[in-house]
Amino acid sequence: MSAQSGLSLYDSKRQQKLTFKPLVEGEVSLYVCGPTVQSAPHAGHLRSALVYDLMSKWFSALGYRVKLVRNITDIDDKILENAKAQSIDWQQLAHEMAVEFKTGYDKLAIATPSAEPLATDHIASMQKLISLLIDKGHAYRATDGSANVYFDTGSWAAYGELTNQKPEDMDSSDELLAGKVAAHDFALWKASKPEEPETAAWDSPWGKGRPGWHIECSAMSTDLLGEHFDIHGGGLDLRFPHHENELAQSRAAGFEYANFWVHNGLVNSNGTKMSKSLGNFVSADDLFEQDPRGLAIRYYLLTAHYRANLEYHDGVLAEAKTNIRGIESFVKRALSLIAPALESPSAFLQNEFDFDLLPSDFVAAMNDDLNVPAALAVLHEAIRAGNSAVDSADINLVTEQLGATIMMCKVLNVYPFDVNASGAAVWPAAEASAELKSKIEQLVADRLAAKAAKDFARADAIRDELTNLGVTLEDSADKTNWSVN
Repeated sequence: MSAQSGLSLYDSKRQQKLTFKPLVEGEVSLYVCGPTVQSAPHAGHLRSALVYDLMSKWFSALGYRVKLVRNITDIDDKILENAKAQSIDWQQLAHEMAVEFKTGYDKLAIATPSAEPLATDHIASMQKLISLLIDKGHAYRATDGSANVYFDTGSWAAYGELTNQKPEDMDSSDELLAGKVAAHDFALWKASKPEEPETAAWDSPWGKGRPGWHIECSAMSTDLLGEHFDIHGGGLDLRFPHHENELAQSRAAGFEYANFWVHNGLVNSNGTKMSKSLGNFVSADDLFEQDPRGLAIRYYLLTAHYRANLEYHDGVLAEAKTNIRGIESFVKRALSLIAPALESPSAFLQNEFDFDLLPSDFVAAMNDDLNVPAALAVLHEAIRAGNSAVDSADINLVTEQLGATIMMCKVLNVYPFDVNASGAAVWPAAEASAELKSKIEQLVADRLAAKAAKDFARADAIRDELTNLGVTLEDSADKTNWSVN
């Protein structure tokens, strides 16, 4: 059985884990709801992008050709509101925030998707789709004579199939617009308002206005992936109403639409969804201040299964940094042992990806609905076994475990000695300033003296101080080597 044939994904619509079979042999088409760029990104946004980046990378590792589309919603009520509050042009705000998202993605080595459409570039397609829904009897112009156009949820018997809800049990539509026939009907086209900028309105058969949120994704996904594609992804908070409405209008239009619906869990703070409205969010900038390399952030965001919620609290990045240092330490120790037998040790570290070097347990974990926590357990077991092999100078086993470790880290993009996914930046160990170097060397000397005097409490305290400075220590029989992370 090939690695491809063993891959399973959890389908939110069917509520079960199913064997993945692409529509086109050897190809994967994946649409992900990207950010609404009304403000700067936070940890939850980074996690969602990372999940689907990893999914795309694993498909590629399995030999699939992947087309990943991640949209940018650059016209929305919140964008207009925030721009007005800041007294700036809404297009300027959307552009600046989109750049901030891209910066955050790059720092986490999240690859640029195959396509990253702007909602405002697909207005014509949205209008065409709305007209089709009206012609099919699944949409109507507002009863108050305005330019609002609504999807008629009562016309679509399957409405609620994604979230397994009956309309009478659902919350009413989040859009409090006039001229609706039923409370659950949702806006496909929104009439422009006098207080809104003229640039935020487009001509249409129904009057000047702009698209509703849900119609945007239906139009962009089908424009770029066709009316039937493999996977639709997004955050768990998008299942209802966004994805439920998106599915209903797409199917009502006659599209087969997505075979799999995949949803990633949220980032919580004190058990509550991280949200700007609640003021409990941790911004991307906050995270990168703690970890400029971004490597520990990426590791932390991978520690929970993608479908599970992830808790943020003080100390999570420190824990992640400890794990990264463990990877770095093993790689350096292993390389120091096997380097004499290598033509180019640095070239060994930068070896091309080799699927065959991945442990079977790691492949099984990743093929089991991207079970990254289980995959990380395999990684750390390889490091443990590798360190033991270094201690016993078992060069063959060291080489085997080092190769496996490097390849697993490359899949997860937590390899400290590699370039990022875009190939643009490197994650080098930081250089110590002359002042810092002098301080570190004095602390290392003090620690050695404390150990010689059998003052182990003092030695441990100095080691903790060095760790807080980002220093990794490697003790040998007669000396201590150090490096700055």
